[in-house]
Amino acid sequence: LFLRSILRNQETCLHTAMKIARFIFRLFGINTYVVWDDATRKAAVIDPGMSSREEEEALKHFLEREKLTVVALINTHMHVDHACGNGFIISEYGVKLSAHPADEPLGRKVRQQAQIFMLDFVPREAEISTYLKDGDIIEIGEGRLTVLHVPGHSPGGIALYDEQDHFVISGDSLFQGSIGRTDFEGGDHQQLVEAVKEKLLSLPDETVVYPGHGNPTTIAAEKRHNPFLQ
Repeated sequence: LFLRSILRNQETCLHTAMKIARFIFRLFGINTYVVWDDATRKAAVIDPGMSSREEEEALKHFLEREKLTVVALINTHMHVDHACGNGFIISEYGVKLSAHPADEPLGRKVRQQAQIFMLDFVPREAEISTYLKDGDIIEIGEGRLTVLHVPGHSPGGIALYDEQDHFVISGDSLFQGSIGRTDFEGGDHQQLVEAVKEKLLSLPDETVVYPGHGNPTTIAAEKRHNPFLQ
């Protein structure tokens, strides 16, 4: 199944803000995001979860229709549902993969992950070319994403924070009313809770959270209502 929705389109008096589109792909309902700078039409693909030719074509059609130039490929972590489309993006757009080095072992096991979950396809493996660390700035045209290291769901889990436009792409660290599961390889529940509180709940209350699965939420809502973070 495939669904696309434009989630954010803000403007300030100084410049056109970054825009974000969400694609919901069939593999575990993964949210794949395209973030782009409207002024330059430069874009990043984040957590490509396409597992069929139909889904690849849907993403490609959107990028062509919006006249976007893909300049970055980013994984918030390297579980198979977030990484299975890496090979397509790399081969189609000539970009290289950026992710946290602590998740490199997971990336090397993406085909093994697919076998464990008895998936009906074999994902293409992709090596990390650019190691991201906490505090790094990723420039997308005139837009900027700050890397926040949020380990616990996986050792190298990151979130991507746009301070200018008040949103964060949280991967599988923080969901609406929940947090990521920690029973996978390298998971650590206490580490995840502490990292979410330190790196994400410290963001401004109005920050919109775009998670790896499920619907958007806000930092304020998760502070008040998330039972895992009280």
